[in-house]
Amino acid sequence: MMKQNARILIVDDFPMIRSLLKRCLTSLGYAQIDEASDGQQAWNMIVAGSYDLVFLDWNMPGVTGIEVVEKCKSTPAYANIAIIMISAERERGNVIRAMKAGANDYILKPFSAALISEKIEKHLNKVSNPSKAVNG
Repeated sequence: MMKQNARILIVDDFPMIRSLLKRCLTSLGYAQIDEASDGQQAWNMIVAGSYDLVFLDWNMPGVTGIEVVEKCKSTPAYANIAIIMISAERERGNVIRAMKAGANDYILKPFSAALISEKIEKHLNKVSNPSKAVNG
């Protein structure tokens, strides 16, 4: 998938985190980046738009990140969106819960640009080339 064509949604209740992640994505060549400050806003944007990738915080007021993952994965129209949880939530059981719910990956805060780049390349390529997603 061409970087310029990838539509990315950043969901975090902290503006500073959204800003850091957006700056990181912009530096990697991504231009179509939207932001949401909570899970309900994110869900509304997912329904209204067509995203290739969502970076999703776990702990947010109202609708949590894990609830957004569950909604996306249980709704056929949105089940193929790549979702990367990006959270300070380190408890192993919660990481496993996120992956079982359908998150494609899990990044712990604080994160590095190199890690973000690696995860994006891995998951956007899977979405755009399903035949290449062999046990990956």
